[in-house]
This record gives sequence, structure tokens and C-alpha cells, in this order.
Amino acid sequence: MTDDPHDAWTRIPSSSGPGTAPDRAREFVRDLCAHARSYPGAERAEADFEREE
Repeated sequence: MTDDPHDAWTRIPSSSGPGTAPDRAREFVRDLCAHARSYPGAERAEADFEREE
């Protein structure tokens, strides 16, 4: 197991088919996470999620 929090998610596109390089999949996952965090409603959605748990 690595210290990379995106490692588990990186394996999904890497295993989805031939031609998806692990570095490319990791870059995609990191970009996706960065975009999700920058979304204006992300903080509110996270607070809603925490409140529901």
C-alpha cells in the first residue's frame, strides 16, 4: 500500500482497458479530485455528507 490517497482510484482507469498508462490514470484522478475540491458547492456537499453520517 502506498501513501498516495489516489492510489485506489488510479487502479480503476488503469484496469479499464488496454492503453491506459498508470501515470496517465494517476494524473486524471488527481485532476478530477482537484476540480471537485475547487467546485463552489464542494464544501457545502462535504458538510451535508458529514451531517448525514
